[in-house]
Amino acid sequence: MFNPEFLATENNDPNDENDLIQYLQKQSPEVLQRVAKSASEDIQEIIRHNVQGLLGMLPSDQFDVKITSSKENIANLLSSAMMTGYFLRQMEQRKELEQTLKNDENMSIEE
Repeated sequence: MFNPEFLATENNDPNDENDLIQYLQKQSPEVLQRVAKSASEDIQEIIRHNVQGLLGMLPSDQFDVKITSSKENIANLLSSAMMTGYFLRQMEQRKELEQTLKNDENMSIEE
């Protein structure tokens, strides 16, 4: 799911710093992989659909698709996907909490 080689870019321009990329480059591949795997299948599907919508998706068996972009645009896409993932995870946790509270409330009413 997550390719740590994506972050192995060299930035020779000190004026073109991206704090998020620098932070991610300092993380071990194991940490990044663990974070990527911690997302539920639903969240992964939403993010995959979102990124495909941003990039445009043509069937690879019928088209030879190549996407070119600058490092800055790819970094923005990555940060957008990460923020979307964090937001979706928070909403998923909220939903689980509301369901738990509702179940607890129903149990206490029935007793």
